Amino acid sequence: MRTRNSNFPNNSPVTIPRRRNRRRAPNVVEPELRTIVEVAPMAERTMEELLRAPTEGYGEAIVIPEINADHFEIKTNLLQLVQASPFHGFERENPHTHINNFKRITSTLKFRDVPNDVIKLMMFPYSLEGAARVWYDKEPPNSILTWEDLVTKFVNQFFPPSKTTHLKNEISRFTQKFEETFSEAWERFKEMLRACPHHGFTELTQIDTFYNGLNDNDQDSLNAAAGGNLLSKTTREALNIIENKSKVRYLQNKSNVSRMNTTSRESSSKTDERINKLAD
Repeated sequence: MRTRNSNFPNNSPVTIPRRRNRRRAPNVVEPELRTIVEVAPMAERTMEELLRAPTEGYGEAIVIPEINADHFEIKTNLLQLVQASPFHGFERENPHTHINNFKRITSTLKFRDVPNDVIKLMMFPYSLEGAARVWYDKEPPNSILTWEDLVTKFVNQFFPPSKTTHLKNEISRFTQKFEETFSEAWERFKEMLRACPHHGFTELTQIDTFYNGLNDNDQDSLNAAAGGNLLSKTTREALNIIENKSKVRYLQNKSNVSRMNTTSRESSSKTDERINKLAD
């Protein structure tokens, strides 16, 4: 049997080459010149300058589009007009109402080559105070690009979905109060609808909800005003009947109050005459 060493006789001049351990050189990345250039200005600044609060990142949230008009500026009296009815962010305040009032004011402003949306974007921050102003100041810079963006963020902040659900439930559960007149009930129901303009109820649902919430006497009188049955009318006709009935009741109540005031003044006048006679 041959062994491994049998191939190489003793004292053979053949040598077995040793295996060399080749170490891989690590990939050394030389520092780039730009890194040194970037660090150099910081090294030249004093510690006071380095510790000073940065001034970057304080831009306005609203991005005002470029205006091509010459000599355009918003007068102080226009800003005062907007600031006269500010929105504070109170629970009782309705952002939809504020938006509508703000649009009503700004719609009267006409400037050549200046879109109305640009004017609204420029003036809206001046209509905010208190918590509403704090909300706007905390919005990221350059995060509001259009008027639609502003309305969406504003409404979602101060009219969350939970409030919408609560108001819609209040509308669905409408019931006429004790000793509440028909006109008072109708005005209160319309106020509930205005408080949640995105309620989504159709005219049919609104009429049905209001009718079912009335007491029996007012339901009967409403059917009588409709010629026997309110359901036999279209939604538009039913709304007109309700509005007319509400106005008639309002005028009757106003007339009764006027007669009461007249009677009170006559009674007071007679009492004064008797007092004067007794004094004489």
